[in-house]
Amino acid sequence: MKIKLAILERDIAYLNRITAVFSTRYADKLEIYSFTEYEGAMQALDGSRIDVFLADDFFEVELDRLPGRCGFAYLIDNSGVEMVKDCAAVCRFQKADLIYKQILNIYSEQAESMAGFEMNHGDCSCIAFLSPAGGVGCSTMAAACTRHFALRGKRVLYLNLERFGTSDLFFQGEGQFSMSDIIYALKGKRSNLAMKLESCVKQDACGVKFFSDVNIALDIQELELDEILRLLRTVCQSGLYEYIILDMDFSIDQKFFEIQKIIEKMVLVSSGSVMANQKVMKALHALAEAERSMELPILNRMVLCYNRFGSKTGRMLEQIPVRNIGGAPVYAQATERQIVEQLSELGIYDVL
Repeated sequence: MKIKLAILERDIAYLNRITAVFSTRYADKLEIYSFTEYEGAMQALDGSRIDVFLADDFFEVELDRLPGRCGFAYLIDNSGVEMVKDCAAVCRFQKADLIYKQILNIYSEQAESMAGFEMNHGDCSCIAFLSPAGGVGCSTMAAACTRHFALRGKRVLYLNLERFGTSDLFFQGEGQFSMSDIIYALKGKRSNLAMKLESCVKQDACGVKFFSDVNIALDIQELELDEILRLLRTVCQSGLYEYIILDMDFSIDQKFFEIQKIIEKMVLVSSGSVMANQKVMKALHALAEAERSMELPILNRMVLCYNRFGSKTGRMLEQIPVRNIGGAPVYAQATERQIVEQLSELGIYDVL
């Protein structure tokens, strides 16, 4: 199903240009109707069942004449402005793909179901990185794994669900939406979640797709288990990715047991220090007990890797119920992004 997009614009040159770009790049996603006269556009809205209506802010659009199903925003000259005349605003002078994402976002707010929207249900592997030991660089290893796959031509998403996690430390991309917008959509339950996700995702120069950090740290903690599961299933079933790299907090609770059912492989991260190894051993014993009592296959999907491993202070665990896939040394005097670049070249990720 295509989104029916109407554009009302007094600048004919701009209208022709944006219409041509959208018709070329998004021919399979958008059905475009263009207008230069206000009344003609308003009459066409209902008859053509327009889904999204963008209007030059020169015009005073009568909102009560818009069909209830039609999303609306004003086209403006200034970037960074989200609202004009109490309506959503879209800057006309930005890259076409960013405007397209905003169109998806507007449409997703109006759509109440997935009915009629075709999705590719290709194979997708979800790999989770987690650690019972703090300060071992688990997020760095997860980000490096994501970059490793992206550099090898894989369609991959980095999804950080940690309480105080950050994606923007590792990746940068254009776009105005963040993880908070996704959380609001999950809470509202009215948005077309698949389209909301596509409209909010950003892309790093290396090819990694990711969602920017939440606006407020508490936002991520508001996610309930059913909302996390809905998010993961929607991403996995979207057909957009071959790999989902999930960066999550370690906990042995009902939330973990439900989430791990969606996960294909789990990577436990340690530094090899005495304290880290003790925590890992306790976690493995607890997981083994849970596996026996709940009859869940957990440990056979889990591997162990080491980060910030020092030959003098680190020790690899032996005779443990999970496979050790190797690790990485300490990288001194380097930024997190530089460390991710170094780690992403390691061969340990090839076994995942």
